[in-house]
Amino acid sequence: MEVAAALKASPLFKDFTDVGIQIFAAIGVARAFPKGSALFLENRPGESLFIVGDGTVRLSAKNTAGEEVTLGDVVAGEPLGELTLIQKGERLCTAVAMTDVTAVEIRHADFQKLTIQKPQACMKLLMGIVSHFGQKVRDNREAMKSLVGKT
Repeated sequence: MEVAAALKASPLFKDFTDVGIQIFAAIGVARAFPKGSALFLENRPGESLFIVGDGTVRLSAKNTAGEEVTLGDVVAGEPLGELTLIQKGERLCTAVAMTDVTAVEIRHADFQKLTIQKPQACMKLLMGIVSHFGQKVRDNREAMKSLVGKT
């Protein structure tokens, strides 16, 4: 998997030039996850953003009864754990490779170092994260209403 190509396929990097993509490709690490392996686990520290290059990742979380509930699937080009670049914290769900998966990993620590060297590029990525996250909230508005009991 070519790191720059995987980044370019992600909506987080849709407004980036080739130079901008290369800035993040320099800190991105190509990772491979065999079918059935976890990219990360619910309630464990989150320290990286992943961009799926190839394959399918299933997201799940435990409900109040302790049962695993599927939240959805993530496919090529989609980000996972994007909020960890803004602030490290516990993972809200588990991500498991449903097929063999390749992904680009951008670690929080590497991103923080890059903010000093390339602040404009990092700000652009942060705006992409906020925009993408906002779209996910809008797309799931009805499901969120049911969670809080409002109709």
